[in-house]
Amino acid sequence: MERPRRPRVFVTRQLPGDGLARLAAQVSLRVWEEQLPPPREVLLAEARQSDGLLTLLTDRLDEPLLAQAPTLRAVSNMAVGYDNIDVAACTARRIPVGNTPGVLTETTADFAFALLMGLARRVAEADTYVRAGNWRTWEPGLLLGSDVHGATLGLVGLGAIGEAVARRARGFGMRLLYVNRRARPELEVELGLTRVDKATLLTESDFVSLHVPLNTETRHWLGRAELAAMKPGALLVNTARGPVVDQAALAEALASGHLGGAALDVTDPEPLPPNDALLNLPNVLLAPHIASASHATRGRMASMAVDNLLAALEGRKPPHCVNPELFT
Repeated sequence: MERPRRPRVFVTRQLPGDGLARLAAQVSLRVWEEQLPPPREVLLAEARQSDGLLTLLTDRLDEPLLAQAPTLRAVSNMAVGYDNIDVAACTARRIPVGNTPGVLTETTADFAFALLMGLARRVAEADTYVRAGNWRTWEPGLLLGSDVHGATLGLVGLGAIGEAVARRARGFGMRLLYVNRRARPELEVELGLTRVDKATLLTESDFVSLHVPLNTETRHWLGRAELAAMKPGALLVNTARGPVVDQAALAEALASGHLGGAALDVTDPEPLPPNDALLNLPNVLLAPHIASASHATRGRMASMAVDNLLAALEGRKPPHCVNPELFT
């Protein structure tokens, strides 16, 4: 008797942990081995012959690609966000889409607060100063920064990560403001949060930290007018998505001195081109999209992505499904 064909799966990068080994035991597996994402033509060619795709946020799965993938029946994105995937087009083709929520909340909040503190106290600048041999003596006015304790933190978005950042900030005695699509009265009582409108948050916050997904409503949520409305000397932290901020306007606000600084784990585009204005500004702290980059968290993310993919290939609802209506 002929053995049934194993599902064909393409994974767009090497993954940490044992997820790929588990996947290889159950499917016919191809993995892109290079450091950079697979080129568009490679992704198209693999999608045409795949039953499942395990993707990263760098891989664009749009309508033209899906139209050329007649056998595709499962997509799993190793990320919380899924703005790189046309979910509506997947749903129309009855392709379940999985993501990896929850697992990276605390790790990302740790990093967001690390960026906030590093920016406030000019840690990267101080390190560069010492390594360059400029440290000659103790000076009263050397590398003065901003206090975190007692300052006002404005949280844009109060989902799981925004809440986790608020909990950390409370330990520093910060005044906490937030904007969110819905009120969180239970957290307002527990953490001393105050829900305000956008204008109030921008004008009163010493620090603004972004924690919203990228969509049509949040793209350029911080534009030129909003940046101009921010408190003079305020500091911005972005661990959400780069396009939530108008980056050209941000560079202008930083160069003019209106904003005191920005700490960015995400940019628009990623990576930044070598001539980008942000790279030449001393009051910018940059990281290469690593907010969830701990050994434990990335391993769990990979494992969740594998679980989502295997479930969908077996016709089951993925444990974390972006389009659960396919199973109702």
